[in-house]
Amino acid sequence: MNAAQRNRHASLLRASGFEEGPALTMQSTDGEIPQGRELSFAWLSGTVMTGLTSVLLMGAALYVSFQGQDTFSTAYKALQLAAPRLSQTLSSDITAKSSRVRPVAETRSDLETIEASVRQVVDGREMLRNQPFIRLRATLATTATNLSADAPSYDPVAILNATQPLQAVALDLNADVYGTDVDGEVAVKTADMPLSYVPKTDISDQVAADFVRGSADATFYTEDAPPTLAYAALGPSLEDLANQGAGTTPNGVAENVTVVPKTTVAAANGLGRTERFMTVRELGPLADTLTRNGFTAAQVSMVEATLSNLIPAGGLPAGIRLRILYGPLTSDANSLVPYRMSIYRPEGTPGDPHIATVALSDNGQYVVGLQPDWVDFPQEDIEQINVGNLPTVYRSIWETGRKHDLSDDTIERIIGMFAYDVDMNKRIAAGDTIEILETQDTPDAKPELLYVSLTLSGTKRQLYRFATADGTVDFYDPDGETGKRFLNRRPLEGGGTLRSRFGYRIHPIFHTRKLHTGVDLAARTGTPIYAAGDGTIEYYRWQSGYGNKIEIKHVNGYETAYGHLSRFVDGLGVGSKVRQGQVIGYVGSTGQSTGPHLHFEMHINGNLVDPLSVKLPKDNVLAAQYRDSFKQAMAQIDDLLAREGTPTKVASAAHSD
Repeated sequence: MNAAQRNRHASLLRASGFEEGPALTMQSTDGEIPQGRELSFAWLSGTVMTGLTSVLLMGAALYVSFQGQDTFSTAYKALQLAAPRLSQTLSSDITAKSSRVRPVAETRSDLETIEASVRQVVDGREMLRNQPFIRLRATLATTATNLSADAPSYDPVAILNATQPLQAVALDLNADVYGTDVDGEVAVKTADMPLSYVPKTDISDQVAADFVRGSADATFYTEDAPPTLAYAALGPSLEDLANQGAGTTPNGVAENVTVVPKTTVAAANGLGRTERFMTVRELGPLADTLTRNGFTAAQVSMVEATLSNLIPAGGLPAGIRLRILYGPLTSDANSLVPYRMSIYRPEGTPGDPHIATVALSDNGQYVVGLQPDWVDFPQEDIEQINVGNLPTVYRSIWETGRKHDLSDDTIERIIGMFAYDVDMNKRIAAGDTIEILETQDTPDAKPELLYVSLTLSGTKRQLYRFATADGTVDFYDPDGETGKRFLNRRPLEGGGTLRSRFGYRIHPIFHTRKLHTGVDLAARTGTPIYAAGDGTIEYYRWQSGYGNKIEIKHVNGYETAYGHLSRFVDGLGVGSKVRQGQVIGYVGSTGQSTGPHLHFEMHINGNLVDPLSVKLPKDNVLAAQYRDSFKQAMAQIDDLLAREGTPTKVASAAHSD
């Protein structure tokens, strides 16, 4: 590089801000801040030591604040559990401020055994023996947990199959509830009364003569005109005659008389959190309690391992109190999982009432957690409800049934019996209840359902078991009608999701106010559509606006129509006979439609009606010849329901597949 190039290079360096300076030196003046190019090891070591000291002090402060714990629940949803100390009911969302009071429902779960004497005819002989019955009275589950996560999807066809009449068993054909308790088995022998037997006289001749004379005087006119209006007989009655007797012989007593209470007609959000407060009523394994409250088998194992040093080997003693917080695991979850469980000593026990708390961590493990803020435990088991958590009627019945060890077949039949009268996709209300009476499971016979009542929003529906002479068993309401309806209100697989109701609305395509002549049930394209009832196809082709459309004519002036189908079923056409539950087409979005759904219409004598609210006739009504026998059977069941029972423990929360 020559001199000219060196000068040019130096000029470029100066233009860029570079300038020549002295080299770095460690010869800084002691006690003063280093200047310019000077370095000081004293200042550098002081800065590093200050940082290390700060880290140690902050770590010590955190360690002391956590009271020496070295394992914590780190999930955000598990850490944000402690609520402010309140003297009133917690808000509807534990982590959010709100002026709304959280609904609280008292959870009732009474499983009792009722002993009754049953009279049966065995090989032509009357036998009296004790028969145990199981009575369940419980509030419907307000939290959908993993206990019912694998319940089958709502399917009208499956409901039809589940509600077919049963075959009579021995208890239906030749059994009768006897009015007196017996020990063991008693054989009853009947014989004709001898003709020479004369019963003891209870009414004297004088009393009988006075009765006849009084009746005659009240029947015929006398000189004194009787009163114009009379609310009771003027002469003596047979009851008066019986009361005048000596009373040594029992008089007739009205039997099989029952008073049926009049039915009382009662006047959608994302999942949130709910908290359950309960007390262990008797000694039992921790696993059974956890399983019945929504813990999976894997979660039970984790909780037992975490609490292995705190819970006695024999299980939870009676009086132990549990506080369980539930919440969604993901934003689109349809089941709530236990976030946290706290265990407390029985009320009145000296010392710290809190025993332990386990909480769900962000890696899916249950670890020791912090004690939540204390709240007073209620005397009865309750559940603080987030209205967004309330499950559908369908899911709640499954949750309640499995919690009380009902078989899946029994749960499906209960749902099927009420599915025609109740919208199973509707959310329950706090306080809705179910009552069940069934025979006890024995090695010789499986449990038989005798009675079910369902109370939803104040409306009570009752169904009683009854067998006709031909051995057919079905369930009837107090009026002698089955729960089955003549037509299905939501005739597609899964019932669909209600998107638009019957009535006037703003049309989604034309944006004008028009009458919506049916209901829109949204479902995936290709979802099977069923015939709502038995009938004959009258229309089976494309129609403007409806796209692919089917019309079916039923008996007694009823017609149903199905629109926007993606395709028809091969082999059907105008004039084809179809039965209730038969597949006739598939969901689509043909015609004037904004998405895949079934447009379902119902006509009665040519007039449009709302398919979801119109009163439909029952499919099966008990014949008049059986009405007296049915009233007697209903009275016997009511008598069993009114008896005092012995509390029964739920043995296990396992359910059949």
